[in-house]
Amino acid sequence: MSAAVSASVVSIKVTPQQGQDEGSGIILDTKGHILTNNHVVAGAQNNTVTVTLTDGRIFSATIVGTDTTTDLAVIVLKNPPSDLSPAALGDSSAVVVGDPVMAVGNPLGLANTATTGIVSALDRPVSASEGGSSTTVVTNAIQIDAAINPGNSGGPLFDAQGRVIGITSSIATLSQTSSQSGSIGLGFAIPVNLAKNIASQLISTGSAKHAFLGVSLQDGTATADGVTRQGAVIEQVSSGSPASNAGLQVKDVVVAIDGKAVAGAESLTGYVRAMSAGQQATLTVVRGGKALDVTVTLAVQAETAASSSGSSQSGGSSNPNGSTQQGGQGLFNPFGFFGQG
Repeated sequence: MSAAVSASVVSIKVTPQQGQDEGSGIILDTKGHILTNNHVVAGAQNNTVTVTLTDGRIFSATIVGTDTTTDLAVIVLKNPPSDLSPAALGDSSAVVVGDPVMAVGNPLGLANTATTGIVSALDRPVSASEGGSSTTVVTNAIQIDAAINPGNSGGPLFDAQGRVIGITSSIATLSQTSSQSGSIGLGFAIPVNLAKNIASQLISTGSAKHAFLGVSLQDGTATADGVTRQGAVIEQVSSGSPASNAGLQVKDVVVAIDGKAVAGAESLTGYVRAMSAGQQATLTVVRGGKALDVTVTLAVQAETAASSSGSSQSGGSSNPNGSTQQGGQGLFNPFGFFGQG
């Protein structure tokens, strides 16, 4: 399968003020649009990067748009060739634990590297801080055991039919220093359904809008009908927000969204960020020892320099803007790049 899909995968080189960084990307269309991670292109000078196709041809590309909230970006080739091979995008909602997967990318500058494994878990809340910024990316990711390393960032995760089901973006590492990190069999990919939504917005407008709930959260537990479950405890409700309009209250504990268990603040944030403004969600809330369902209509997050589109903060002080931190554990880090400087 590697030979059949490799033509849709590219290597990306970025020249920041010092050194050189590398990552990966996937071809979206014949116009030369390429999807990658925001942290791959964040250091680009003059919004320009260098793209190498699988056959060795080299092109310049410009940044079309970036989204720090989801760590996604779209670039476009200058004067794209007529024989580009766009990737086939799959449906991440159809993925199940145990599915075989293949990651293809540019780890440590080794182009066209393919590694295989299985889907280890779904909706795994992953919090990762982008290097050099205060932005925290929270995603309910696809967890895989296929080996991925620095340079795989932005590359595709394929299913057994050669369809892209995720964008490899981060790894768990035992090291607190990303330059010393490597695969320990715990890799994470942004689900392709989220990536498709963000990419289409970036191509259309150069930016992406995000749904938000309008609460600050903490991790916690709640007991209803004699059963104790993990959940996200509401610490603050913003006036006029979707949460306020739906009647959510401080100290409510959200234990599920649309029937999916909420393990904590990051989990709820990841679910909300994967949804669209105007979309309705049913929150299962424990209030006063009783469980009830609350229907919420999500709205567009008002973007500010300090805000993001999720709904929570865990393990620390509350944040009404809705960004999520992991409580300082530092386990999940975005990939480093293969710095040659």
